[in-house]
Amino acid sequence: MEINLAIQPLLSLVAGIAILVIPRLLNYIVAAYLIIVGIVGVFNL
Repeated sequence: MEINLAIQPLLSLVAGIAILVIPRLLNYIVAAYLIIVGIVGVFNL
């Protein structure tokens, strides 16, 4: 559970910076973020 709390803010920060630098990646970044958060939630990492 503690790892989950550490991963989500880090992913959000990286995704936000990437979107600011390359706005065309928005769809891919959002999709990857949702997949990663879903995997973390399902497996309780």
